[in-house]
Amino acid sequence: MRGRKPTGPAAVERLAGSAEAKQRLRVVLETLAGSCRVGEACARLGLSEPRFDQLRAQVLQAGLDRLEPRAVGRPPRPAVDAQVRALEARVAELEIELRAAQVREEIALALPAVHVTPGEQAKKVRRRRGSSRARRPPQR
Repeated sequence: MRGRKPTGPAAVERLAGSAEAKQRLRVVLETLAGSCRVGEACARLGLSEPRFDQLRAQVLQAGLDRLEPRAVGRPPRPAVDAQVRALEARVAELEIELRAAQVREEIALALPAVHVTPGEQAKKVRRRRGSSRARRPPQR
């Protein structure tokens, strides 16, 4: 036989996880490889046979799910959650309000006489009449 020798259940030791999880996986793999009987495995793990069958089925299903074909490339970014979307909407509203305030300020600076009190308006009207009479040629 060529290549590396199979490591079997001993490969579990190189994986990340708790000691209890590693022991359970190792025993499940030993039963699948035929080096350990189900009764012995149940005794080592302190489980009943139905519970061991459930555990073995979960391990095999997880392995099968992980080996399903997937789309190539990077997985898509997770969708933006609701809070971020709400904040982005609020920022957009505030930007619109800011722009409206800037436009109002520009209008106020360009047309300062539009926003005057009635008393000030009357004074300006009187000055205009007086100044316009002074410009007229004297009547005879």
